[in-house]
Amino acid sequence: QVQLVESGGGLAQAGGSLRLSCAASSRTSTTYIMAWFRQAPGKEREFVAAISRSGGSATYADSVKGRFTISRDNAKNTVYLQMNSLKPEDTAVYYCARSRNYYSASTHSYEYDYWGQGTQVTVSS
Repeated sequence: QVQLVESGGGLAQAGGSLRLSCAASSRTSTTYIMAWFRQAPGKEREFVAAISRSGGSATYADSVKGRFTISRDNAKNTVYLQMNSLKPEDTAVYYCARSRNYYSASTHSYEYDYWGQGTQVTVSS
């Protein structure tokens, strides 16, 4: 059974930074595409960023491009999301997920089969 555990969420001021981590219980992060999604109250879960198996390429939602950076450390089975220049609209529960697709990253949540429990990020104005 694959387990994904997020950490690093919390409260930040607008313009500030947070770094999220997602630790996998197995070698999941070395053999699968990984992604971050987020869900704000009353809204659908939305794609944030995804990273290739090697870490050599990444895909971002337009809303976070240039502010967020996804990375991975396969030796530590961990995926990260560095969030800079935070905005109040970034407030959400952030989830990491493992892709079903071995070769290309999808922005659709149904393409991901394992999810973490989520970590709350709150950005105050």
